Amino acid sequence: MIRVELPAHLRTLARVDGVVELDVEGPATLRAVLDALDARYPVLRGTIRDHVTLQRRPFLRFFACQEDFSHEPPDTPLPDAVITGTKPLLVVGAMAGG
Repeated sequence: MIRVELPAHLRTLARVDGVVELDVEGPATLRAVLDALDARYPVLRGTIRDHVTLQRRPFLRFFACQEDFSHEPPDTPLPDAVITGTKPLLVVGAMAGG
């Protein structure tokens, strides 16, 4: 069971409280987790990744075990602590401004 922590605005959109728990089939990669998230919460499709390119939206970042996975290839395996559910995959809304 993989645990995913979403930013507040996406939790509100998906109507979930706290951490989302997902079963992922096959290798536990960022792509597999995001595919499972889209399948379970269709309202989130297009909010985390672009509908067509499936690339990460500019103001979202992905962290696992204090490592930034935002610029890693989508099929990079996630750390064992995330796969076993002891640590969550964090989807973090980035801030911009000046």
